[in-house]
Amino acid sequence: MSVEAPPRPAPPPAQPSAPRRVGALLLHWWRRLTAMRTAIILLFLLALAAVPGSLLPQRALSQNKVNTYLTDHPTLGPVLDRLYLFDVFTSPWFAAVYLLLFVSLIGCVLPRALEHFRAMRAAPPPAPRHLLRLPDSGQLDTSLAGPQALDVVEEELRVRRFRVVRREGELSAEKGYLKETGNLLFHLSLVAMLLGLAGGKLWGYEGSILVTEGQGFCNAFQQYDTYSSGPLVKSSDLTPLCIDLDQFTAKYEQNLTAASFTADIRYGAPGKDGVPTTIGVNEPLRVDGDRVYVTGHGYSPTFSVTTADGKKYDGLSVPFLPTNTQTMASEGALKLPDVGTAGDDQLALQGFFAPTGVVQNKILTSIDPRPLDPQVAIFIYQGYLGLDSGIPQSVYSLDQSQIDRGRLTKVAAANLKVGQSTKLPDGTTVGFTGYKEFASLQLSHDPGQVWVLWSAISLLTGLLGMLLLRRERVFARVATDPGSGGTVLTLASLTRGSGESAPRFAALKDHLADALADRTPHSPEDRPRAC
Repeated sequence: MSVEAPPRPAPPPAQPSAPRRVGALLLHWWRRLTAMRTAIILLFLLALAAVPGSLLPQRALSQNKVNTYLTDHPTLGPVLDRLYLFDVFTSPWFAAVYLLLFVSLIGCVLPRALEHFRAMRAAPPPAPRHLLRLPDSGQLDTSLAGPQALDVVEEELRVRRFRVVRREGELSAEKGYLKETGNLLFHLSLVAMLLGLAGGKLWGYEGSILVTEGQGFCNAFQQYDTYSSGPLVKSSDLTPLCIDLDQFTAKYEQNLTAASFTADIRYGAPGKDGVPTTIGVNEPLRVDGDRVYVTGHGYSPTFSVTTADGKKYDGLSVPFLPTNTQTMASEGALKLPDVGTAGDDQLALQGFFAPTGVVQNKILTSIDPRPLDPQVAIFIYQGYLGLDSGIPQSVYSLDQSQIDRGRLTKVAAANLKVGQSTKLPDGTTVGFTGYKEFASLQLSHDPGQVWVLWSAISLLTGLLGMLLLRRERVFARVATDPGSGGTVLTLASLTRGSGESAPRFAALKDHLADALADRTPHSPEDRPRAC
């Protein structure tokens, strides 16, 4: 008697190796990242991330407004600053969402584009086995033979721009590939737009400067008051361009709102005669890929200084920044390090300019932005300005630390109209001689601008194709009617897109019935009947 050995247990399934597990995990997350749902979520997050950039002041646009916000909100401001909410569009988290969206769109759209290209070259699919189960379907009776009935259907469908494929006893037709093409064009254009925006940030730059009438500047970072540039921009990449401001003109409505700002300028390469032109707020200068805008304006009061030993300085001027855009009341400072007998005997003016000045309660104010009665209220300081101390100073205000330390001493104060002057204790005379206007100019260079424009046009074209076109398939099959010996033509349609499909299918079936009747060599009473 033999005893059977117990069955051996099945070996445990082989565990995949570590590289395979890592590869499978990466593939899983890649598929999740490149899914259309993920791209939509990232696009929503990008739009949501841009909201703080429109609600809070941004350093790239106005450092002064950011400083004011931090001063007004000493508790909340630093927290928002640590979260990069004053630098939203250059923050790491905004860049991360932007890059993830870019990768997601590329990984999602490119495979779909290849698949759509193959589908466009493929023939329409065979007719389903049960055509009458489709939402839009019906039958027609005709005495024509089966091939002749399909000939009629094929002819009518080709007239309607269907792509038709005949098979034994049946027919398949399809049109509306441009709907899917529009869908892909929309997403590819979105990717192209992101590329253009990224290229503009990497290779673009812009700078702002205040230019007084009769003065100018050249396109160099050292000459701008503020500037920003992409990480791939070098100083040698800047366009050689110089601009001189000849005249600035501001026109106002009766309610004192600005009607138009225009600047007469001359532009050209350094060392060459400039080309005259006029630019406005919405009419920038466009040359060599650069754009020069007028973004603001103000006044530069002019002064003259006559020292006690008879030296005279005329045409001393500096822009005063507007503190009230409705009346153009402005504040500024004029530093004169070369006026004086020694290095610690320098002169400075800090004052208030009113285009239409009125003294109320011994305080000068402005009631009109137009220069109807220009006046200045100035404080005059003598001493050491600290310009050679190595500490940066604003050109529009005095260094308060020099005043606090006693290095700058206020020696006089006066309200002056044009032509009036005041005399200092040491015999120096300071006079208010008039004013000039200045224009705030911004030069921008964005190499991705044209790319973004055409991408936007292509995006809108693809969107219209998605919304207005429809994908439609029509199937037809013929069979012999056992009762009458004629032909039964079975029709069905599948439609994806805009509008109701049932009325279009009914109109197609009626039209085919008429066409079959015209081909039938019998009396009109033998017209094919719809079942």
